[in-house]
Amino acid sequence: MVEISVIVPTYNEEKVIARTLSHLLRQTVPRSEYEIIVVDGGSSDRTVEIASRYADRVIPQTGKGVGGARNDGARVARGRILVHTDADVAPDPDWLERIRSNFKDGVVAVCGPDYPLENKFKYRLLYFFVNLFSDVAYLIGIVGTRGTNTAVLKDKFFEAGGYTDYPLCDDVELGFRLKRLGRVVYTRDTMVRASARRFEKYGIVRVLNGWIRGDLMLIRGRRTVGSYHRESY
Repeated sequence: MVEISVIVPTYNEEKVIARTLSHLLRQTVPRSEYEIIVVDGGSSDRTVEIASRYADRVIPQTGKGVGGARNDGARVARGRILVHTDADVAPDPDWLERIRSNFKDGVVAVCGPDYPLENKFKYRLLYFFVNLFSDVAYLIGIVGTRGTNTAVLKDKFFEAGGYTDYPLCDDVELGFRLKRLGRVVYTRDTMVRASARRFEKYGIVRVLNGWIRGDLMLIRGRRTVGSYHRESY
């Protein structure tokens, strides 16, 4: 019986999608207990062809933005737990098992940090401080889910309204709403490796500035501005 649905939005990801899906297929959770759903945003490369070799379902995106793609996947998901991640992520074999073990005592969502796939000191140092900030924020009661590494009970996901079509920090914003419905756990036990390619493309300062600006707008209850939809790397 399918208990977990892993949802992966894609757009022109032929370079990395096989690696991500291969890692998802090597989980310690029995394969019959989870499914992999790829939601493609109209790729012009071989993403759909490659993903079809690994995923249980590959569906076209109909919703707006990255959040819309995640919502599309959630609507066809069979599992009681929705696991949201990205196409450039490499989770450990026990990732899903660790996620599932945290759903107890009123927990509605489980999220964790990521660290860079690229073996570059500047990115390891950067992620050290970003994750340290997340640790401190969680200790004082502030938790924002991450697009790379978030699991939500399906019924609570829809009760919260799913992802918005915000162009920036939509993943963080979902965490704010989920917290009203129950406990949102942030734990390093579920950490994943993710590509630092956004920093490679735009630079550290520009990306961090966008994140900080977006988080501040969310705290003030405002819609974020900016865009990182349908980007090719």
